[in-house]
Amino acid sequence: MSNQPQPSSADQEITPEQVAQFLRAHPSFFVEHEYLLKEIKLPHASGAAISLVERQLSLFREQRDRYESQLFDLIDTARENDRFFEKSKRLLMNLLDAKALDEVKIVLQDSFLNDFKLDYCNLVLLARREDFPVTNLEVVTREELIPLFQDDLLAKGKPHIGQLSEEQSFLLFGAESDQVKSAAVMPVRHGDAHAVLCIGSREPDYFHDGLDSLFITYICEALGRILPALMANELGSQMLVD
Repeated sequence: MSNQPQPSSADQEITPEQVAQFLRAHPSFFVEHEYLLKEIKLPHASGAAISLVERQLSLFREQRDRYESQLFDLIDTARENDRFFEKSKRLLMNLLDAKALDEVKIVLQDSFLNDFKLDYCNLVLLARREDFPVTNLEVVTREELIPLFQDDLLAKGKPHIGQLSEEQSFLLFGAESDQVKSAAVMPVRHGDAHAVLCIGSREPDYFHDGLDSLFITYICEALGRILPALMANELGSQMLVD
């Protein structure tokens, strides 16, 4: 047997892990020994040491400020959603009131350019030009459009969102094509495709692949139900003139 004296439990050093374990097991320790809170010092960003109570108050203030900032962000988002809803409702109501194709174009441009602050808006009919000689809308044939977008736009109903080639931009935006740096091109269909809604921006990255197109798709679905009757009326009027 060794004659070396064994260290008593009082001589053994207490590790930080043991202290932490003890405090977890006794959460009311500082309630019973409140005076220790003022004696414990913690480093602060200012360089000065502060008590545990002061540190906890600082953390509470930081948490309060963070929650307050999040609340303000939620309020701003709710207000923005309300404004967006009102603009969308006004657009749809005005589209439903339109009595002619030219009025549809005026309503769309007024909404997208003035309410939604976009740079360019155009509605392109898919038809023969001779069938709509007096309309203020652009008219292109499917044979002109399909080679530039393959089957994605018309056959699959897939929108084109991003930058356009020179040929695509000129066909859809005409004289303004050189100023359109990015665009959202959406088929307007109800069963068959009747037109293409084109919204453009001067900013190259404004319209991109990750952009949410739900709102524009919603507008195009409404247009898909409005346009056929207006196109039929105008086509019938032109046949009477002929």
